[in-house]
Amino acid sequence: MVVLAKARLLFDKFGIMVTSLCAIHCILLPVILPVLPLLGLTAAHNHAFEGFVLLFTMVLGFITLFIGFHRYHRKLYPFYSLFLGGFIYWQRGAWGHEYEHLILVIGASLVVFAHIMNMRLCNQCNSCETDDKKPA
Repeated sequence: MVVLAKARLLFDKFGIMVTSLCAIHCILLPVILPVLPLLGLTAAHNHAFEGFVLLFTMVLGFITLFIGFHRYHRKLYPFYSLFLGGFIYWQRGAWGHEYEHLILVIGASLVVFAHIMNMRLCNQCNSCETDDKKPA
C-alpha cells in the first residue's frame, strides 16, 4: 500500500505540472506564435492537441483523486473542483475571445486546486498511517 500512496502523490504532482504547463502554453501562445517565423519555425494552433491534453489531464486527475478518495479521505469536493475546472476550460471559447485567457486561468486553477486539496486531505489522514504498518 505504500507504493499506492507514492503513486497517488506522484500523480497529484504530475497533474499539477501538466495543468500548469498547459495553461502557460495557452496564455503565451499568442505572444510566441508571431515570433516563430523569425526563428525559422512554423506552428499551428492545434485544437486536437489541446483537446488531447485536456482529456489526459482529466483522466489523470480522476484516477489520482479516486485513489485518494477510495484509500484515504472519502471526500467528494476535490472531484467537484476537477470537473468544474475541466468544464470551464473546455467551454472557454463560448465566452468570447476577449475572455478566453481569463476563463482558461480559472479552469486550470480549479484543476490544480483539486490536486492540492487531494494531497492535503490524504496527508491529514491519521487512520491510514496505522493501516500501512499492519502486517499483511
